[in-house]
Amino acid sequence: MSSIKIRSKRENGKTQIRTLISHPMETGRNKDPKTNQLIPAHHIQELTMSRNGKVIVNCQMGASISKDPYFAFMLKGGEPGDRIKIEWVDNLGNRDSEEHVLN
Repeated sequence: MSSIKIRSKRENGKTQIRTLISHPMETGRNKDPKTNQLIPAHHIQELTMSRNGKVIVNCQMGASISKDPYFAFMLKGGEPGDRIKIEWVDNLGNRDSEEHVLN
C-alpha cells in the first residue's frame, strides 16, 4: 500500500491536486523519551509531480516539514484521463510513488 493519497478537483479551467503523505519526517534533533537517545533523521528530500509523464513540480525539501505532510497544487487545465504521478525520495534512500487519473 502506498504512503501517498491523491485527490483532485477540476473547476473553471484549473485542477487542484491535493496529496497527503504518510512519513515520520524526523529532524534528527528529537530524543526518544524512553532511551533519551537522539532519533535519527528521516525526512523526505525530494517530491516530484508529473502529468502524463512530464515533470511539472520538483520540490527539494529539508527536515523542517512536519510529520505526514500535506501538499496542494493548482494546475492550469487538466483533462479527464490525465495521469498525475507523485513520487518522493527520503534521506535514507526510501522512495514511493502513486498515480491518479483525473475524472
